[in-house]
Amino acid sequence: MSNIAIFASGSGSNAEQIIRYFSGNPEHAVKLILSNNANAYVLERAKNLSVPSFVFDRQTFYNAHKVLDLLREAEIDIIVLAGFLWLVPDYLLVTFPQRIINIHPALLPEFGGKGMYGARVHEAVIREGRKKSGITIHLIDEEYDRGNILFQAECPVLPGDTPDDLASRIHQLEHRYFPETINSYLENLGPLSYSAQIPTDKI
Repeated sequence: MSNIAIFASGSGSNAEQIIRYFSGNPEHAVKLILSNNANAYVLERAKNLSVPSFVFDRQTFYNAHKVLDLLREAEIDIIVLAGFLWLVPDYLLVTFPQRIINIHPALLPEFGGKGMYGARVHEAVIREGRKKSGITIHLIDEEYDRGNILFQAECPVLPGDTPDDLASRIHQLEHRYFPETINSYLENLGPLSYSAQIPTDKI
C-alpha cells in the first residue's frame, strides 16, 4: 500500500483527477492535501472528496518541522506536486528521495525554470512560434523543473491559439496522463522508510 500526499497552490483540477483515479484502489490512496494558499479551491475539492487538508505559510514550510511531521503521521510514501509553485526544501528531498513527482505544462527542458508556470508558459510557447507543446511529468531535485523525466505527451499549437486555448489542450493531457504515470511509478516503489537520519544542515 502506498500513501500519496498532494501539494497544490491553486484550483486543484489535477489533484481531483488523481484522487478520483485512486479512489477504491486497494494498493494506493491519496491521504493528504497540502497547500500554501488558504484561498485555493483545491481545499474545497479535498473537503468534497473527504481527503484531509492542511495549509501552511512560508515560514512553516521552510523553517519548521510541521509539514514533515504531518507526512510522517499519515505514513506518506510519495509526494505529488500538482500546481505547487514553491521550491521544495532540502529536508523533503532528503526524506523522499526520488519520491516527489511534478507536472509541468510544457516539454522540458524548454519553457521551464523559476517563474515559468501556468499562463506564462503558454504565452512563451506561442510567442516563440512553436508548433507543439505538451506536458512533462518528472521527479524533482534542488532546481525548478530539472529532475529526471518520467513521461512526456505532446499536443499541437494551432494558428491563432490564445494561451487559454493551449491551456485547455494541455489540461486534457494532464488529466489523462498524470494519474496513470503516478500509478506506473508506484508499481516500482516499496514503502518509504523514515528511519534514515536527516542531516541537520538539511532542516
